[in-house]
Amino acid sequence: MITVADNGAFCLQGKDYTYAMYVNDSGFLQHAYYGKKIEVADLEYLIGHICSKFAPTKGGLNYDMQFDNMPSECGFYAHGDYREPSVIIERSDGAAMSRLRYVSHKVYGGAPTLAGLPHARKGGDTLAVTLKDDFSDATVILNYTVYDDLNVLVRNAQIVNVGKEEFTLKKAFSFCVDLPDSEFDIMRLCGRWAAERTPVTSPIKYGITRLQSLRGSSSHKINPFAAFLRANCAEESGECYGVQLMYSGSFALTAESSADGSLRIQGGVNDTAFGWTLRAGESFTSPQAALCYSDGGTGKMSRHYADFLRECVIDPRYVYKKRPIVVNNWEATYFDFDNEKLFPIIDEAAKLGIDTFVLDDGWFGKRDSDTSGLGDWTVNEKKLKGGLKTVIDRCKKHGLKFGLWFEPEMISEDSDLYRAHPDWAIGKDGVQPCRGRNQLVLDLTRSDVVDHIFAAVSDVLANNDISYVKWDFNRDLTEMFSRKLDRQGEFAHRYMLGVYSLAERLTTAFPDVFFEGCAGGGGRFDAGMLYYFPQIWTSDDTDAYERAKIQWGTSMCYPVSAMSCHVSACPNHQTGRTVSIDTRGAIASLGATGYELDLSKMTDDEKSAVKAQIGRYGAIAELVLKGDLYRLCDPFDGNWFCVMLVAKDKNQAYVVGERIHAVPCDLIKTIKLAGLDADKTYAIDGTDIVASGRALMTAGIVLPMLGDFGSFTWKLKQIENDK
Repeated sequence: MITVADNGAFCLQGKDYTYAMYVNDSGFLQHAYYGKKIEVADLEYLIGHICSKFAPTKGGLNYDMQFDNMPSECGFYAHGDYREPSVIIERSDGAAMSRLRYVSHKVYGGAPTLAGLPHARKGGDTLAVTLKDDFSDATVILNYTVYDDLNVLVRNAQIVNVGKEEFTLKKAFSFCVDLPDSEFDIMRLCGRWAAERTPVTSPIKYGITRLQSLRGSSSHKINPFAAFLRANCAEESGECYGVQLMYSGSFALTAESSADGSLRIQGGVNDTAFGWTLRAGESFTSPQAALCYSDGGTGKMSRHYADFLRECVIDPRYVYKKRPIVVNNWEATYFDFDNEKLFPIIDEAAKLGIDTFVLDDGWFGKRDSDTSGLGDWTVNEKKLKGGLKTVIDRCKKHGLKFGLWFEPEMISEDSDLYRAHPDWAIGKDGVQPCRGRNQLVLDLTRSDVVDHIFAAVSDVLANNDISYVKWDFNRDLTEMFSRKLDRQGEFAHRYMLGVYSLAERLTTAFPDVFFEGCAGGGGRFDAGMLYYFPQIWTSDDTDAYERAKIQWGTSMCYPVSAMSCHVSACPNHQTGRTVSIDTRGAIASLGATGYELDLSKMTDDEKSAVKAQIGRYGAIAELVLKGDLYRLCDPFDGNWFCVMLVAKDKNQAYVVGERIHAVPCDLIKTIKLAGLDADKTYAIDGTDIVASGRALMTAGIVLPMLGDFGSFTWKLKQIENDK
C-alpha cells in the first residue's frame, strides 16, 4: 500500500515492513524510515522529531554544506554531499556537480515495464518520484514498487535529458538507502568456479565496502546480493536487510559508513569506465533492485526472496510446472561420442524413469575439443550419423524428450563463423585478446550479431523436436571494446542488453522449449537470468559434499526450484571424492533434479537406487517448486548439513541431512525442526515417529548415526489427531 500524506511524506507498506520518505523544507527527498511495519500516523513523529534533525536548514549560513548528513533517496555529486553519489551527470564543459530536488510524483497500479531489462512482471503499486537537477537539464525518476502480500520493495531509477544539450552519465545506480546507523555486519556470496556463493560475513568498518564484478557477468566470484545483519541476527531471529540486483552484468554494491555513524547502501551497473551519453529527449533506465527487510533472521529473508522471485520474476509458464528430470551426457562422454555411445544412455534412461535426454557440447561444427567450432550451429554428421533426428528418434522410441546444449554468446577462432566475420568477436585491432577455454566472445552490442545468433539457434530449434535448451557461457568478457560502438563507456551494459534481447527473442519464439541457464556452472546465477531461464545450473561441482555448501549459500536469496542439481559419477570428476549414490541423490533432490553420468555403466544396485530416487522425487517435487526453506545445520560451521522444505499449508515437509565426517564421540546430535504447525501432528515416513509440530520444533529430533558423507531423507506428513 502507498500512502501520500499531507505533510509531504510517502509511506510504502509491504506485508511486514514500512519504507518512508518525505520532501523536506528545502525541497529534497529525504529518507525517513525503513524497517518493521509502523502506522502512517507515526510519520508525523518521525519527521518532526527525528528526521528534522538531519535536514538542511534553508537560508542557514552553512546550507550548502549540510547535505553530508541528510539521509537521501538519491545521492548527488560535488555540491556539499561528500558521500558516494548515486548519479553523476557530466556536461559538455566537464562540469558534473548536481543537486536534486523534488518536482512531482505519481502513484499507479502495477509494476513498471523496463524495456530490454528483466523486471518484476507484476505489481503491487508503484510510486514514481521525479527529481530535477539544479545545474543541468536532467531529471531523475525514482520508482518504488510495493506489494501488500510480499516483503520485497523493488526500486530503480530513470535519468532523462529534458534539455537540448547532450550530457554523459558517469554513474547511474539503481537505488540509494541511507540508514541512520552502521551497526551491521555485511554478508556477501563469494567464491570461484566450482565453489560458488559461499556466505562470508564481516563487520562494516568506517569507509566504503564495495562488492563488484568487472567481468561482464555477475560472476562466480561475487554475487549481486548483499545482506546487512544486526549483531543479534541469526538464521531465524534478529533484523537484517537484503539487497539483490536483477542484473547479470558488471555490477557494484556499496556500503558507506560515515563519520556521523550513518550507512549509505546503493548499487547498480558498475560505474568503472562507465559513460552513457544522453542526447535531448533520451533516457537511461537502470536495472531493478529488490530490497528486503526481515525481523526473523536470514531464514525469513531467504523465504521472502524466494516468494518474490517465484511470484514476480520467474516465467509464470514454468515457475510451478513440473521440471524435467534429465540425464546429460557431458560427464559420461565429454566430446567423445557418437550414436553408438549415446544410445545405451538413452535406452537405460527410459527404464529408470528419466524423461529427458540432454546432448551437451560437441554436437556441432568441427567440435572434438574446446579449441574449435563455437559459432557454427550446424550438426556434425560425422559424429551423429543421420543428424540430430536419429538421436531424437531414439529418444521418442522410448518416450523420452530431447534437449540440446548451446553456447550462443561465444565463438572459436577455428570456426567458419570467425573466418567469415572476425570482426564479430569482442576486441580491438592491434591488441592480442585474452582467451578463456580457447574461445572469444561475440560482440552482442551489435544488432547484426544478435540477429545472426537468433537465426542460427532458431533454425536448429525450428527443424528438430527439441523441448529443452541448456544455454552456457563459459568465459567472462575482456577487452570491453566494440569496433562498431562510438561510445565505449556504454559497452559493458550494451553487451548485457544484447544478451537479454537474445534471450527474450528465443524464449518468446519457442515458448514450449524449457530453457536452463548455465555459465561454466554457476557463474551467472542471478535474478536477471532467472527472468528468462526458470532454473540455472548451480555449479560445475557435482560432488555431494561440495554441492551441499554451494546450495546452502545459493538459498540465501534464490529459491531451491531455481537450482539445477544432478547426481554424477564417483569418484567425482571435480574432487575425486567417492560418496554413496544415496547421498548424491539426497542432495540433488533439493532442486530440479537430474543425472550427469553414463547410466549404461552403472551397476544393477545403482540403477535400482536411481529408479527409487526418481520415484521418491515425484512425492516431494511440489515442495521443491513451492515450499518454504528452513536451513537447520550449517555445513560451513559444523559437521552436518541439514535443511527442510515445508508446504505453505504446513501439511507436509521434507528434511535432508548429510553428516560430513564420522568423528569419535560425535554420534548423537539433536536438531530442532522448523516451519511446522505447532498444533498439528506429523508422522515421518520410514520411521515409527509420530509427534506434534510443537515437540519436533522445541524438543527436536535425534539424527541418525551415519558415517562419512552419509545422508538421510525424511518425509513428514500431517496426520489427523484422534479426539
